[in-house]
Amino acid sequence: MDTSAVSPPSTPGSGRDWSPRSWRDCPALQQPEWPDPVEHQRVLDELGTMPPLVFAGEARQLTDQLAAVARGEAFLLQAGDCAESFNTSADSIRDRLRVILQMAVVLTYYTGVPVVKVGRIAGQFAKPRSSETETIDGVELPSFRGHIINDIGFSREDRTPDPRRLLTAYNRAAATLNLLRAFTKGGFAALSKVHQWNREFVAASPAGRRYEDLADEIDRAVQFMEACGISSDTLSELRQVDFYTSH
Repeated sequence: MDTSAVSPPSTPGSGRDWSPRSWRDCPALQQPEWPDPVEHQRVLDELGTMPPLVFAGEARQLTDQLAAVARGEAFLLQAGDCAESFNTSADSIRDRLRVILQMAVVLTYYTGVPVVKVGRIAGQFAKPRSSETETIDGVELPSFRGHIINDIGFSREDRTPDPRRLLTAYNRAAATLNLLRAFTKGGFAALSKVHQWNREFVAASPAGRRYEDLADEIDRAVQFMEACGISSDTLSELRQVDFYTSH
């Protein structure tokens, strides 16, 4: 049977049919019941006037790096929370980034290929649910769908979907992205610092001692590079990293 002329069914919004609004033609699951559709649309209109959180150049760069992963020339590391909270802080953002950077250094050394670092952060405020409602002590209320929709508190007011939370989510995501860019481009992600964190993990954690030999190998590699005049002070690639977000 010749299948060369058979084309797979097209998906709305894919390929040449794509447009900035074509996603609206796709089935949308896990949608809340907004109590005020007019207010919801007003918020969407306001969001449509705001600057983008990421830019085309960043998206193209990630596309190129993911293509390298598909070719076996790089390794993809994606990590982060199931759902973010609006109650996050600069310290918690820093600590999440730090863990991802620590993993990336070990993976880079072990695999010998670049690691594409992607965090589930800066917008992971929604939470899919298997049921529309939740019942506690005989009281049935809408399920908690993440801070972008409603609140985790168990009251009618907390669980009522509030479209204004979409604006809060945008602002929180923008602030988080700004901090991540500062950390990854301002020296916080320097190889020497990240390796020192791994050293501290090895020394302080029983689980970390399993990686002591690997840490010693990385130590020798870093010392060799520094002896050759290659360090975070002389090479920006050892002082800065590319870090992407996903949801």
